Amino acid sequence: MSLTANWNYPNPIRFGAGRIKEIGDACATAGITKPLLITDKGLAENEITKRTLKLMEKAGLGSAIFAEVDPNPTDKNAEAGVAVYREGGFDGVIAFGGGSGLDLAKTVAFMAGQTRPIWDFEDIGDWWTRADPDGIAPVVAVPTTAGTGSEVGRASVITNSESHEKKIIFHPKMLPVVVIADPELTVGMPKFITAGTGLDAFAHCVEAYSSPHYHPMSQGIALEGMRLVKDYLPRAYADGTDLEARGHMMSAAAMGATAFQKGLGAIHALSHPIGAVHHTHHGTTNAVCMPAVLQFNAEAIRDRFGMAAAYLGIEGGFDGFCAFVDDFNASFSIPKTLTELGVQDPDLAALTDAALRDPSVGGNPIEMTAENTRKLFEAIL
Repeated sequence: MSLTANWNYPNPIRFGAGRIKEIGDACATAGITKPLLITDKGLAENEITKRTLKLMEKAGLGSAIFAEVDPNPTDKNAEAGVAVYREGGFDGVIAFGGGSGLDLAKTVAFMAGQTRPIWDFEDIGDWWTRADPDGIAPVVAVPTTAGTGSEVGRASVITNSESHEKKIIFHPKMLPVVVIADPELTVGMPKFITAGTGLDAFAHCVEAYSSPHYHPMSQGIALEGMRLVKDYLPRAYADGTDLEARGHMMSAAAMGATAFQKGLGAIHALSHPIGAVHHTHHGTTNAVCMPAVLQFNAEAIRDRFGMAAAYLGIEGGFDGFCAFVDDFNASFSIPKTLTELGVQDPDLAALTDAALRDPSVGGNPIEMTAENTRKLFEAIL
């Protein structure tokens, strides 16, 4: 079976090894003639970034780059990026990197033509209608990790630099116009990033599958996404040059983010404030939180995860699935507690309050309260 395809759900995706060579044509399709490539600090000097900049220059697109992006991107990063974008007279953005680079790039493209402050567009009710859609620049997204799936998303997670809270900025036109999903770009990922991002994709699928909302398309995508991570993350972790495994993981990342249109839940509600305050890796934090959240939601999800376990070839129904998650985490050296992850002296009252304000709580199958959410944090600590 050839791992090369062209997809248009949820947006046009050019999938396959070596397709970064199509960056010029992808920009043309998006109507971009002078792009600003936005990535994170860690990738700025990486060989895959330099290669992409050369391909851009060869296509007559220039080689402009903005890389002042923190691991958990902030409103300050967005302000700096928008200033560079406006001063440079760019007409589009190439979002290049993992979740932080992609989220910040999409935010810069969104904010480039807005006059209101960024927090006016938080994912609350119909706040997205406050934006001027004509001021949103087009985006070509190029993921270099296989986890967040931000390349197929209509939102970005941005940390408020004053309150240290992660906020979701949303608008339908934040969805990239074209995606280049080239698994060759993920070959150089270190093991801990391969594991953390892969488990982020798994968490997206698990939470979407757990959500009580009705979206059977997302339910099916989440189930197959879990299978791809189960089967191929161990291979990608063991051998980073395994292109088949890298390709399937890149698919799983996009599937997880597509599936969570159905909703997220307690895993993300807990991990967002932890990451914002304690600067932990998002996917790894999700993995640490997952076992406790599965038990927290057991009453509501036992039967459906019994079906999932059967599909995934896991014996023992829901309990077998939970045992698998424990073993799966351990196989990638994931810490069992937040303390082992580096969370020291947490303010549980503040974390609990932030978790309950996170938009993810609405997708959890068991209602989250101040009491049970604090107990969840205590269990994971």
